[in-house]
Amino acid sequence: MRCHSHFIFIKFKDQNSKYMTPLVSIIMGSTSDLPVMEKACKQLDALQIPFEVNALSAHRTPEAVEQFATQAKERGLKVIIAAAGMAAALPGVIAASTTLPVIGVPIKGMLDGLDAMLSIIQMPPGIPVATVGVNAAQNAAILAVEMLALTDEAIAQRLADYKSGLKVKIEKANQDLAEIKYEYKTN
Repeated sequence: MRCHSHFIFIKFKDQNSKYMTPLVSIIMGSTSDLPVMEKACKQLDALQIPFEVNALSAHRTPEAVEQFATQAKERGLKVIIAAAGMAAALPGVIAASTTLPVIGVPIKGMLDGLDAMLSIIQMPPGIPVATVGVNAAQNAAILAVEMLALTDEAIAQRLADYKSGLKVKIEKANQDLAEIKYEYKTN
């Protein structure tokens, strides 16, 4: 475990007792965002992607955010998922201080998250932030895995297997729907 000023980075052990370096970092403005961001954690876990989770605020801990962003690449991170509501500055502030891809997750709050989404997508030229839908943390995780899969065949295979499973779910749903009977249902 290494401590950097206001936040802690933990290297986890895998089943073989090797320390894993996180490939993805999930950053949220406060722990109140955890119920939404937990979907990203679960998706990364299911796809066996080492990740870390931290709370950093663009407004309350700006020095820690800048330190995190400037050190992210040297620590081995490949993608950053940053969640924010209301002013939603966190993804953009991180993107301004790193060359790593940043995926913004607007958190539903005021105006049903539209305010956060608009804040995240309004980045100036040269400082892009990929943006998923409001509260779409699971999609942010899948997008991060798609980025990682470009250079890692094992990850690419796990992603392909996951996506094949989505197809099977829909096929099963249609089979189940076919069993439901209504007097005027035609299929």
